[in-house]
Amino acid sequence: MLWVKESVEQLLSKLHTNLDTGLTKEQVKQKHTEFGTNEFEEGKKETLLQKIGHHLIEITTIVLLFAAAISAYLAITTGYGWAKVVVILGIVVLNMVLGIYQENSAEKALAALQSMNAHLTTVVRDGVRMQVDAAELVPGDIIEIVAGDMIPADARIISSSSLQVEESALTGESVPVEKDANAVVSEKAPIGDRLNMLYSGCLVTNGRATAVVVEIGMETEMGKIAGLLNSTSKLMTPLQLRLKELAKRLSIVALLAGILIFIIDVYVYGETIIETLMIAISLAVAAVPETLPVIVTLTLAYGVQNMVRKNTIIRRIPAVETIGNTSVICSDKTGTLTQNKMIIQQIWAANHTPVKATTGFESAEQKVLEMLSLASNATIDITDGEETIIGDPTESAIIRLLEEKGTNKKALEAKYPRVFELPFDSDRKLMTTIHQVEDGFLSITKGAFDRIPVNFSPEFLKEAEQVHDSFAEKALRVLVVAYKKYAEMPTDLSSEALETDLTFAGMVGMIDPPRPESKAAVLAAKKAGIKTVMITGDHIVTASAIAKEIGILTDEDKAITGAELAEMSEEDLEKNIRDYAVYARVSPEDKIRIVKAWQKNGEIVTMTGDGVNDAPALKAADVGSAMGITGTDVSKNAADMVITDDNFATIVDAVKEGRTAYENIRKTIYFLLSTNFSQIFIMLIAIILGWGAPVVAVQLLLINVVSDGIPGFFLSREKADDSIMERKPIPKNAGIFANGLGKKMATQAVVFTVVTLAGFYIGQFVTINQSIGASYEVGMTMAFVILAWSSVAHIFNVRSDKSIFTIGFLSNRGLFFSAICSMLIILGLAIIPPLANMFFLVEMSLTHWIVAFILSMFPLLFVEIQKLIQRKKA
Repeated sequence: MLWVKESVEQLLSKLHTNLDTGLTKEQVKQKHTEFGTNEFEEGKKETLLQKIGHHLIEITTIVLLFAAAISAYLAITTGYGWAKVVVILGIVVLNMVLGIYQENSAEKALAALQSMNAHLTTVVRDGVRMQVDAAELVPGDIIEIVAGDMIPADARIISSSSLQVEESALTGESVPVEKDANAVVSEKAPIGDRLNMLYSGCLVTNGRATAVVVEIGMETEMGKIAGLLNSTSKLMTPLQLRLKELAKRLSIVALLAGILIFIIDVYVYGETIIETLMIAISLAVAAVPETLPVIVTLTLAYGVQNMVRKNTIIRRIPAVETIGNTSVICSDKTGTLTQNKMIIQQIWAANHTPVKATTGFESAEQKVLEMLSLASNATIDITDGEETIIGDPTESAIIRLLEEKGTNKKALEAKYPRVFELPFDSDRKLMTTIHQVEDGFLSITKGAFDRIPVNFSPEFLKEAEQVHDSFAEKALRVLVVAYKKYAEMPTDLSSEALETDLTFAGMVGMIDPPRPESKAAVLAAKKAGIKTVMITGDHIVTASAIAKEIGILTDEDKAITGAELAEMSEEDLEKNIRDYAVYARVSPEDKIRIVKAWQKNGEIVTMTGDGVNDAPALKAADVGSAMGITGTDVSKNAADMVITDDNFATIVDAVKEGRTAYENIRKTIYFLLSTNFSQIFIMLIAIILGWGAPVVAVQLLLINVVSDGIPGFFLSREKADDSIMERKPIPKNAGIFANGLGKKMATQAVVFTVVTLAGFYIGQFVTINQSIGASYEVGMTMAFVILAWSSVAHIFNVRSDKSIFTIGFLSNRGLFFSAICSMLIILGLAIIPPLANMFFLVEMSLTHWIVAFILSMFPLLFVEIQKLIQRKKA
């Protein structure tokens, strides 16, 4: 129920309360039983065991656990050794710890909402004014609030005086709203236009009021947001979905290969079950890129570090990758695209031509500005030598311009001291002050154009209306000032006496202007294939003007209000979502609808916001981006990342970092899986040919960790290609092998297979050194060294589509030296007898080593030739 249409008498009767005495103790007790406490319910949180359970049912984890189980069985029954069990389980545990660590960036949004709702409030009960905890309020309580109070529950205003409430937490609009107990409000009015209502969690900035509580706890507007937070689930990121799909494919490949080998080994070659199980373990290990989760996490973590340097704090690591694939940015207006401060752009002095505020002023314009300043209560605070203007945004804009024009407000007030004030009133929409001047007293009145009590001549009224309308067409907020002179201090200080027969002085037009960098950032986003959408609590005229100025609203786009949006069905919204670039006067539910409609169209959505009202949409979006300066704790805790400078341009910078991280993850997948697929093919082909297993499980683990893992960690530090922000976003439904990655991996896997099997064949069947001879053990050593070294060399293939000789081996120094280190470790394992024995390796001649090195470098040469051919074609 909205509670906006009933009269106060009807409300008091419906809520069984009394304006003078409030509720009785018995009524409060009864209503506590009926409605509960004025608190928010918390959603269920996963326990540590549940999180561990989720990781244990991952397909890659199941494959590794199966391999560990078989290895453990063989260790117990045959004395084969526990090394493989320890290594495999260590990798499983490491991946699980990293995953849970990421997830434990705890959801604190509801806790922040609770803290906003926890305070004392003044209430009338049994005819006595008292202070009670806000949690104890019930519908029907009569509450009293004054400037500085946080509103404790949704309430209908009974009476008020100069009441202004800052509702940005709910509406996103930073300018305080003038409340009016007698306002006539439609039931279809959005929250920002319900002038006779107060809402939980909003701040009273001016005046006082008496109100009756109508909703508490989860039934308040803030409570509904808490409910949306509880019910809004966080989607898996595109990368998580793609890696999950990849894990399924790898597991299927390993399973099919295992079945085929089992049939061949047992029924063709007559091998024992034990030997077949050992090969099954090797295939399982070969299929799973053990270091991939760790390298992906490190790549994302490096992206996090880079983003911190660019004013972005990542709260959930997967958001780094997702922000890079963003195709739609739904941005708040105030403070993100704009400067979040009112600035006077135009000024008009009576009988003069309107001028821009940035130009030089004549005495007439200066007089208008000084009158507005004298009738303003904004002040200048000096802290550590820095001046800060404190007060209403509108009045702050006046004082700021006054200071820019070289006039000091304190000096002006000293020259023309204020002797009386009629405060701003929401009924009058005017404010009047009286000042002592040289020849008597000056009464100054400022307010809305349609309320200013000036006796216009028909000609002058027409001119004033034309100027006012020209300001309004530019979405400027208009403020008018008028005056009256007195020889002596007036005795009748009522508004009726002071605010009549005034002389018109002039008017100013002000606006919260766009940030200077917003237009360029929106254009950069457009070049990157990203659609920018403005979602704001401001009026549609103001929002559309700003959106046109910075390039969001073009001739092909439309703007829509929350009221119009409410009339649209979900199907119509999803069908027409691409037509709209501006949404004005929207509710929290509207924001979620907009985000989900884009997602239904296959887009990856980044949502920005700073208020409590933004929190559910931030959580529902693929990436929730909260503002660090103006953002509430609720919005920050519901978000995936926080923009510390509240700047839209920073979001576009974050997209670039995200794209770089995602490209490096794709390079990691290309690097690791080329080797992993080749390992499966090598095992299959060698066994089908009757040559035996070229490598065993422990050797494969060693290759996956040492040859792939160590240099792979440094792929996270690869710099972005120059054209990265000129590419279209990767579609949400695109596979992990999109854009030719699968073809490149398959080609490399074939090359690895050929060179490794060639080395295995030479070592096992070709005598190239009489003292060493040819044997299965020499063949296995050759295969191990070639597969390990060629894997290391392959990292220089994946760094860029450009030649490694163009970008330079040392352009990523950490990667280069880690690759050399990995090759030396493999060399040491093969030539140091105790280590060689541990990993089933034997001594080789210098000729064997030369052959192994040439075959190992062939994949690097092969890709360089491919790149040369592609460059010539291009």
